[in-house]
Amino acid sequence: MAQDFPQPPTSPSPAPGKLSFRAKLAFGAGDMGAGMTSNLIAFSFLIFLTSAAGLDPLIAGTVLLIGKVWDAVNDPMVGYLSDRIHTRWGRRYPWMFLGALPFGLTFFLMWLVPDLGQTGKFWYYVLTSVLFQVFFTVVNLPYTTLTAELSQDYDERTELTAFRLASSLVGAIGALALGLVVTQFIAVEQQQYLALGGLCAVLSVLPIFWCIFGTYPFAKRQLQANPVLIEDPSTRIPFLAQLKIVFSNRAFLVIVGIYMFSWLALQATASIIPFYVTFWMGIDSYFLPALLVQGTAIPMMFVVNLISKRVGKQGAFYIGIGSWLIVQMGLFFLQPGQTAALYLLCMAASFGVATAYVVPWAMLPDVIELDELQTGQRREGIFYAFMTLLQKFGLALGLFLVGAALEGSGFVSEAVQQPDSALTAIRLFMGPLPMLMLIASMIIIRFYPITRHVHEEMLLKLAERRKQSAQ
Repeated sequence: MAQDFPQPPTSPSPAPGKLSFRAKLAFGAGDMGAGMTSNLIAFSFLIFLTSAAGLDPLIAGTVLLIGKVWDAVNDPMVGYLSDRIHTRWGRRYPWMFLGALPFGLTFFLMWLVPDLGQTGKFWYYVLTSVLFQVFFTVVNLPYTTLTAELSQDYDERTELTAFRLASSLVGAIGALALGLVVTQFIAVEQQQYLALGGLCAVLSVLPIFWCIFGTYPFAKRQLQANPVLIEDPSTRIPFLAQLKIVFSNRAFLVIVGIYMFSWLALQATASIIPFYVTFWMGIDSYFLPALLVQGTAIPMMFVVNLISKRVGKQGAFYIGIGSWLIVQMGLFFLQPGQTAALYLLCMAASFGVATAYVVPWAMLPDVIELDELQTGQRREGIFYAFMTLLQKFGLALGLFLVGAALEGSGFVSEAVQQPDSALTAIRLFMGPLPMLMLIASMIIIRFYPITRHVHEEMLLKLAERRKQSAQ
């Protein structure tokens, strides 16, 4: 990694460990582009590939499968390297700085429709998806690890996570709002997606630079107050041995489980919503229902944060996911023409969506402290990478199954009316199947061992160890 990045400007700020509102806002902005691009892919890429690009559902699902699997594979590599490569800007910021522009460009290329047959289009979308996922990881994985490096406070980390994921949702609903506007002014479907992809590509890059220059002075002060020791190469634990340590951490495996199942439910629902709204409910545009879900989820994130402070992270998860189960049941029984009920259920789902966003990511920094207490090393990149790796393998399989189910149910690409068998499959993916995933996540979180009291004891032990090491 290059060593000659220009030194960013610094300005007076609070003492180490205390982040200003401006710093939290800048930190949150770093996830805006990820939210914008991920959300447009989650809601629109499958139906874009089938209706605009003309791919069969199984082929479209395979494109999503390959892209997500590769996304999962490259996460550990970037996480491992970002833990090991040190520059004058630290371990994380150079990755974000260099990856920002390619991140936007490769996203735009995904929304072109080349003049090729099924096979040619398949390989084009596989290539562009893989390239985009590479640069998404180069930017987003080092960014997410900053949560653990900017603060060591139990509640402030939850607050930082709320800022980050609220900004992610701002980007997410921004993409949907742009989609709603674009469809009003552009009639041709392919041109709609091309314009939307171009706008989101530009708007996803700019907040990354805001995050870099807005948080670096605070990260530098934290590093000076709590230096992360650069290991002697002769004492480093081999990569495979580190994996063994990661997967022997029971608290980490619990977080991976709840995140994988809750997000699999979310992503499966997101990918089927355009089909559900268009072909079952008979509504022309699917952007408004999607916008209601995620737009309302932004204030709900701060509600989840407040509930977490009162009843703990596990308690907040039970409340949020339990309410979401009821919504999914209602969506399954909803009938065509009940548009008002659809919009109300979409708004009600936002509390559960906000919970799935906030709680698992707020738990992860606590696990990093537990690992440091057990091993004497900090490996933020490895833990963040493998959390997303396992989650993305699950998502890859889930999204492929959506495409395969549509194909097997007799779904017809580019058709206005769908057979009853296809409508039944769409409703199953809108109701009962996500409910099973959410129930699984609620069972798994019962085994999470780090309460507020346990975390406070961990920090005291770590502080004592660092004090002894400094003497």
